[in-house]
Amino acid sequence: MLVNHVQARFKRFIKRLHAPERQPFPGGMPKREWSIGIYIGESPAHFGPCPGIKNPVLSRKHVSDVLAAGVADPFMLQVNDSWYMFFEVMNWQTFRGEIGLATSVDGRKWAYRKIVLAEPYHLSYPYVFEWMHDYYMIPESYQADSIRLYKASQFPEQWSFVGTLVSGKSFVDPTIFYYDETWWLFTETSSDFKSDTLRLYYAHELTGPWHEHPMSPLIEGNMHIARPCGRVLILHDKLVRYAQDCYPYYGTQVREFEITKLTTTDYCEREVDESPILQPSGSGWNGSGMHHIDAHLMNNNRWLACVDGWFFC
Repeated sequence: MLVNHVQARFKRFIKRLHAPERQPFPGGMPKREWSIGIYIGESPAHFGPCPGIKNPVLSRKHVSDVLAAGVADPFMLQVNDSWYMFFEVMNWQTFRGEIGLATSVDGRKWAYRKIVLAEPYHLSYPYVFEWMHDYYMIPESYQADSIRLYKASQFPEQWSFVGTLVSGKSFVDPTIFYYDETWWLFTETSSDFKSDTLRLYYAHELTGPWHEHPMSPLIEGNMHIARPCGRVLILHDKLVRYAQDCYPYYGTQVREFEITKLTTTDYCEREVDESPILQPSGSGWNGSGMHHIDAHLMNNNRWLACVDGWFFC
């Protein structure tokens, strides 16, 4: 019964992803193809294509070890002189997301390597980060009704389960960061995948115990700004949160917010004037929508970001 329940929920999720109720399409169910690109920026709010980079840098056609329907949700880290990108690979045969790896010397040209993490349930949004000289990953695992922490036993290809941070809901796009000697975690938890509810948790140790913030849920009933879509940026005393706009359909564009107050009792944010900062281009690999960004400050004070986009095919 539990297996049937999980399968039914996943089918509803996929149906919503491909044929949103708010956006009927004549002639039958449309199909989406997701790919990954590289953008550059002058600030965390100004990004665009980089001359000399042919986007998308990764697509389903680059995946060599499974039959892929698409790639999305990229996160990357620079370790020594190399870049490592982790992302969702939608396995066409199992209809489950798995975590893939690509590498780059310059952050611009990428080579697909392999699937590095798969579970008996859907995985996506592989939020990777370094802490105390170790590397960790928190992928979305909403089918397990929990937020699960993994640690690299041999970076970047081998990952071991450490423990469950939070459980009891369908947690989507968990986004963790360390600020003011506290761990914080955003996640979306709406019923039936409406993408309209943002919750906040905090802990004083990475492994917990984790507590829900007294103002959580921070957002309810707003598909435009609730769902996380990338790494939180910590810029001196300024915090930046990215959110995907899921109206009128999932993954339309990316909005940016400045967190103006964050304590264990209070929370405030404001949308920046430049928002939305990523929008569909109208044609090509990101013609219909964009829904993710992972931005990194470079030595030249410019920004390098991996993003994703999709189009109806």
